[in-house]
Amino acid sequence: MNAKDILSEKIAGEITLSPKPGQTIKKWRTEFGISQTKLADFLGLSPSVISDYESGRRKSPGIQAVKRIIEAFIEIDEKKNNGKVLRKYQFISKNQEGILDIKEYPYSIPVKKFIEEIDGKLLTSKVTDIKKNIKGFTLIDGIETIKTISSASYPNLYGWSTERALIFTNIKYGRSPMIAIRIHPVKPSIVVYHKPGAVDPLAIQLAEREDMPLVITNLPLDELRKKLGSLGR
Repeated sequence: MNAKDILSEKIAGEITLSPKPGQTIKKWRTEFGISQTKLADFLGLSPSVISDYESGRRKSPGIQAVKRIIEAFIEIDEKKNNGKVLRKYQFISKNQEGILDIKEYPYSIPVKKFIEEIDGKLLTSKVTDIKKNIKGFTLIDGIETIKTISSASYPNLYGWSTERALIFTNIKYGRSPMIAIRIHPVKPSIVVYHKPGAVDPLAIQLAEREDMPLVITNLPLDELRKKLGSLGR
């Protein structure tokens, strides 16, 4: 199966299984950088139809309509951006050592809500971009990942979207993960440290330079995983 088919299957599964399919359509439309008007024109529909789907005012589209929407995403991306979004997902793999859990949410979750749900404490007082959304999370064994990760495998931490929470457990001071994030061009929406021994002030400074929320949570790991999994339902 090629990258286009894999991505199409992924989007179709998310939309059809989502408790809020309209919001899932919006999530992917935004990911592809396509306006409601552009999508409606491509499908030969009124923009109000797309708006009604996304807001939930109109009944969820059927399988054939979902198929046409996904085909529109892919074709517009290929024509408009030379397949930029498709290429971003071409080499995605979930086999990176150190990944304990990875999940995509069916629709965007506000960062503020995410922090509340995991009983998080915000460490970055100078961060202004707290209004971001996330589309998934990756739970990472900090020590194992630092030992095995390379520049080529780093993108594997991001699953199907870079707009996500990277959650590091099994860390002492949190300096190394933030340095790795700082030097790599791909950035998450939020970084979470699970039960760190302490947090190095440098990690906080680097997060603030990136205008990136840095959060700690002290929930037991099993409880944290349950809360992470329940978001988006």
